[in-house]
Amino acid sequence: MKDKTELLAPAGNFEKLKTALYFGADAVYLGGKSFSLRSFSDNFDRDELKSAIDYAHALGRKVYVTVNIFARNKDFGALAEYFASLQSMQADAALVTDAGVLAVAKKAAPALPLHISTQANTTNKYAAKFWQEQGAERVVLARELSISEIGEIKDFCPELELEAFVHGAMCISYSGRCLLSNYLAGRDSNRGECVQACRWKYYLRAEGKDGEISAEEDDRGTYIFNSKDLNMSAHLAELAAAGVDSFKIEGRMKSAYYVATVVNTYRRLLDGTMTEEDAARELDTAAHRDYTQAYAFGANANTVHYADSQAAGTRIYAANVLEGAPAGGAALIEMRNRFRIGEELEILSPTGSFGGRFTVEEMRDEEGEIVLDAKRVQQKLRIFCPYELCAGDLLRKRPKGV
Repeated sequence: MKDKTELLAPAGNFEKLKTALYFGADAVYLGGKSFSLRSFSDNFDRDELKSAIDYAHALGRKVYVTVNIFARNKDFGALAEYFASLQSMQADAALVTDAGVLAVAKKAAPALPLHISTQANTTNKYAAKFWQEQGAERVVLARELSISEIGEIKDFCPELELEAFVHGAMCISYSGRCLLSNYLAGRDSNRGECVQACRWKYYLRAEGKDGEISAEEDDRGTYIFNSKDLNMSAHLAELAAAGVDSFKIEGRMKSAYYVATVVNTYRRLLDGTMTEEDAARELDTAAHRDYTQAYAFGANANTVHYADSQAAGTRIYAANVLEGAPAGGAALIEMRNRFRIGEELEILSPTGSFGGRFTVEEMRDEEGEIVLDAKRVQQKLRIFCPYELCAGDLLRKRPKGV
């Protein structure tokens, strides 16, 4: 595998950005308050964007800003100024979809690197070459491509950086170009307002002489538009050999716990400190749908998750570590899900404490009083742990029966 294949993580807000970088992402992608295809994530205002870029750069990491809506005429008045501001903030790249937006970016911010979003639906080497000739440094490939097709694109455009999704939610529509949200909720998915109608539970009805008759689906359920989740953790070497320069994790709308779990797993795989078998088990700890390799090896008709919207993971997010402590010390944590004295917690960390399990024997509140049941939402507690804990680590527990 390439030594320097980039691990690229989602950052829906500043907490998730810090989480992604702490757990080993080389770069993050995020959106501003405008022109991004995830309007319902928290996103970043101008001051937050600058702070995010400065924070990442101080760690030697990169920030890519999404400007990937399908733009309308009215959008262009503000776009030039926005690109100029991204350039002045020293963003590492802007992701664009629209040819007109790209033209504005090149004129307004000539020093700002440009990446072509997956929404541009780049599925062949000639389209990739076209974008390269327009000044793009990188293309985010369509999820519909096979590994062999990616290799052909790299052979045809050897100087063009290629980015490919390796993990996360898939879209039922071709390269995410969906109209379902528009039709059912009046929210345009191609302008960042998708309500994820594909994840809803549907019922089929037929009209009879006595009115509507329910036509339930079979035992596979009624989630007829619900795609499985992508998981390429066992095929990173093949993707790297095909010429992928950046492994992208989907999930700007996902929780910080999800981001930590997935980034930690892929970081350890890339560093050679986790086996593929262990990675498969670890990726099951966060909520997900059934996994698929999608079209990595050619046509695939089995990419829909009929059972439910998504399944719970094999672990429950219990707490954030706010202040670390050496082994045997009392770390300051913030409760996220209820746990009690006598329960076992497990450490999620980029350090050697990862996977450490311990029984909660003592915890105290900020006044020093003993707490037996951590049930107050976001309560800060001192907890004694036999392993070293660091600020940024997470604690989790097993659900009953797991």
